[in-house]
Amino acid sequence: MATLLHDAVMNPAEVVKQRLQMYNSQYQSALSCIRTVWRTEGLGAFYRSYTTQLTMNIPFQSIHFITYEFLQEKVNPLRNYNPQSHIISGGLAGALAAAATTPLDVCKTLLNTQENMALSLANVNGRLTGMANAFRTVYQLNGLAGYFKGIHARIIYQMPSTAISWSVYEFFKYFLTKRQLENRTLY
Repeated sequence: MATLLHDAVMNPAEVVKQRLQMYNSQYQSALSCIRTVWRTEGLGAFYRSYTTQLTMNIPFQSIHFITYEFLQEKVNPLRNYNPQSHIISGGLAGALAAAATTPLDVCKTLLNTQENMALSLANVNGRLTGMANAFRTVYQLNGLAGYFKGIHARIIYQMPSTAISWSVYEFFKYFLTKRQLENRTLY
């Protein structure tokens, strides 16, 4: 449920961010991007990639969590507070989840940006809609390799992010648990 709500709120922000990041972006600011997209494409443009986003985030989080737990079981079987094991397990879990879901991210990015050159090369007239169309277009443009464009950048981006997230989570879990135990022994 949290992923559904998170993606419903964040998908429009992702559309704006990606359109601003394009090398040939026509937008001067986030506000100009929002106005132009709203006026020329409508509200649906902000949610064109929503199902792809969900389809990506659910397996990403599943792979991420399962891999982290598996690695923790291997490198930290006693489940002690061990920052090094949390960093390593978190980073590797993020890397694997990012790599596995890169094809969905490539399709989501194409849906969000509606990149004109790519669409014209694929003979797409108008707007690209839907995950299935995005998958066909990516394959038509670059074959199987197209699904993995940017995989290294995505892994490099995710590894520190997930390593930090798990480390912070484990620190607060340790700190709060330790504090609860100390408070219990005082009374």
